[in-house]
Amino acid sequence: MDLGIKDRVALVTGAGRGIGRQICLTLAEEGAKMAVNDLFQERADAVAQEISQAGGQAMGVLADVTDQESVAAMVKRVSDEWGSLDVLVNNAGIPVITDPEDVSAAAGQFFSQSDRAQWERSMGLITHGVLNCSRAVIEGMSERRWGRIISIISDAGRVGEPRLVAYSMAKAGVVGFSKALAKEVGRYCITVNCISPATTATEATQAWLQAQGERIMRQYPLAKGLSRLGQPADIANAVAFLASQRAEWITGQVLSVNGGYSMAD
Repeated sequence: MDLGIKDRVALVTGAGRGIGRQICLTLAEEGAKMAVNDLFQERADAVAQEISQAGGQAMGVLADVTDQESVAAMVKRVSDEWGSLDVLVNNAGIPVITDPEDVSAAAGQFFSQSDRAQWERSMGLITHGVLNCSRAVIEGMSERRWGRIISIISDAGRVGEPRLVAYSMAKAGVVGFSKALAKEVGRYCITVNCISPATTATEATQAWLQAQGERIMRQYPLAKGLSRLGQPADIANAVAFLASQRAEWITGQVLSVNGGYSMAD
């Protein structure tokens, strides 16, 4: 199936590893030109080099998504290099697994034990990161009358998770933002959607899943049949579809890619 994104320019934030890296690789396989963002230049460059060695076009772009000026400079660099920026994937986020031996789903703190610094970290990266990046691309997309904004949220933002209270709030806020923005920019042929993973096997979750994976898998209907949990490729395939021409009539939606962990309306 031709997804119609060959030669489109895509920017993925937080893409130096894990889900973001796989999103970049998958979009590049479809022929998109990839701007690989990370807070660490060497990680961004490594993914860009991986794409280039496979025959694609890519650049590593350093930016702190919580800094509006840094984001604006990144978007300008990509647009100047390739003439446009057509697809934004807001993927940058905070790893929530801190202790592989903890039996809780999040291995974080209860809200009563948390403090403002932790709340602001979640809000800064998740909430303001999405606001900054979306604001930086929206005018160019509107002028060209084509654009895709896709934000990676979490089932924590749909159904709530204990020990992830501020994180759940921030992710839920991205859903409201996306629905509202979708209503504003639909007139410019821009779609705005969210993809909601649950537990996904990445570098950040590897140790935790080794310790708790058997227990975790019992919570996922598809895991019982496929004998696995979510993989970055599952998320990346959904991104590729929502970024495509095939999805031009889909906006303001949340697509759960979670093996059936939650089935919220």
